[in-house]
Amino acid sequence: MDWNILNTKIINCSSCPRLVNWREEVAQKKRRAYETWDYWGKPVPGFGDHQAKILILGLAPGAHGSNRTGRMFTGDASGDFLYPTLYKVGFANQPHAVGRDDGLKLKQVFISAVCRCVPPGNKPMKEEMNNCQYYLEQEIFLLKNLQGLVVLGHIAFHSAIHLMHKIFPANNIKPPVFHHGQKYNLNTCPYWFLASYHPSQQNTQTGRLTELMFTEVWQKALRFIDK
Repeated sequence: MDWNILNTKIINCSSCPRLVNWREEVAQKKRRAYETWDYWGKPVPGFGDHQAKILILGLAPGAHGSNRTGRMFTGDASGDFLYPTLYKVGFANQPHAVGRDDGLKLKQVFISAVCRCVPPGNKPMKEEMNNCQYYLEQEIFLLKNLQGLVVLGHIAFHSAIHLMHKIFPANNIKPPVFHHGQKYNLNTCPYWFLASYHPSQQNTQTGRLTELMFTEVWQKALRFIDK
């Protein structure tokens, strides 16, 4: 397996009929603000530095964000909150992300998601997330310099923990409880975890996740590298 083969497999995946129908319906109907766009409308592969030391894990593509642009956290409010912070800390070469050809490059980080297709209501089913687990597992194997994961949101957090227990089995380990800004280490897993609230509008507009809170997460992640 290499990156080109893996990304081709992801883009051509049709394992979840519900998601296939929904992602294509969204791409055809479009949002009025993007009616001139040729929507991506396919599963979205990971994006970033293949020598990354940090894997950023979100939940799923946004209907008119990644499902439109074809790149993780690109073209929606979550990305508008994420990328300026990555730029501020030094993980990105620019603070904005509008499309696959906008010149954005990531340094030391790679972005992926639990589910590669946009789900109705932003709520993927357990079976759909399980179908995508293989792709995340392969990305982890390909990230040879990986040291830790910054996990965005409760669902991504628990999905990542479940996957790590699968890859690095451990008996009688109680699943950790999600707390924003907390670092976790699993007994048999070589990677650390850092939890953060998801930078969704629901969290950022209500003040549950502020710019300061989010910046502190990435400053912590930067300090954890090579320690």
